[in-house]
Amino acid sequence: MKVELADRLEAVGATAWDRLHAGARLRSPFLSWIWQTHWASAFAADRRLDIRRVTDGEGSLVAVLPLYEEAPGVFQMLGGADVSDYLDLVAVAGREEEAWTALLESRAAEPVEWRLHAVPASSPTLAALPTLARACGLAAEAAVEERCPVLTLPGTWDEYLAGLGGKHRHELSRKMRRLEREVPEARVSCVHRPADVAARLGDFLDLHRRSRAGKARFMDARMEGFFRGAVTALAERGAARLWFLDIASGPIASFVVLEWVDTVGLYNSGFHPDRAALSPGVVLLGHLIRDAIERGRRRFDFLRGEERYKYEFGPVPEEVYGVRIGPPRP
Repeated sequence: MKVELADRLEAVGATAWDRLHAGARLRSPFLSWIWQTHWASAFAADRRLDIRRVTDGEGSLVAVLPLYEEAPGVFQMLGGADVSDYLDLVAVAGREEEAWTALLESRAAEPVEWRLHAVPASSPTLAALPTLARACGLAAEAAVEERCPVLTLPGTWDEYLAGLGGKHRHELSRKMRRLEREVPEARVSCVHRPADVAARLGDFLDLHRRSRAGKARFMDARMEGFFRGAVTALAERGAARLWFLDIASGPIASFVVLEWVDTVGLYNSGFHPDRAALSPGVVLLGHLIRDAIERGRRRFDFLRGEERYKYEFGPVPEEVYGVRIGPPRP
């Protein structure tokens, strides 16, 4: 195995990256070329990049570890823990351990820390790193960062409702009926063509900022630019959708959804606080889950964060980890 260092993502290139990502165990859009390059442009333009390519004896690309210098001697994965829900080494499925061995050996004498965020509990990274790091005179420490509530979807909407607890089933049905009764003109819509996504992103951003003060601070001009670029580009690949609940006066709830393999991921949301009594977010979320079932998806991932409303839909939490790799602590 050979490890090569570069200071630009272009050293890998879109075609090679996409091919590697398509063959990886974790194929979330957060590790895609689109997401990584848009994030680097928006949030790491003035940072030093440390892109490590791992190739085998035949010259085939086996893995990429994309890092940036967050502070002197501290490197984090591109993608940022604040906007990326799953991150990891991008590697050919089944070759993660040999890729990590080469990466650790290549940096054994470097007095720096690598910090990984949002690594799924099922990742080979978590199983392999402690032993591999020790063999190189390093330490790898992992700790739970957050949990992602994940719903395994049945074959039909009726099966899904039957599997919900009685209280949650009753509340979801009651809220959906109340909206139909009190606002009969309410309509649920989904846009997925890139031009339509670009046209309606402004509606989502407005609702997102209205939702609460913290979201308004989060969605500053730089973050908006990132959202507009990354979400529209993912829509061109069929990996992003916008959902809306519209009434006569305009949209009152919206979700950005990211999709990969057989998974629908609830990425971000916004709602009109003046319409909170109608529970527009809960109603719209019910429509999203029903649509995912009808399209044959097997997982509905609420992504990071354990807000109470998510658990009303019956998911099971899955842990994601932060990992520190570096010299052993004194």
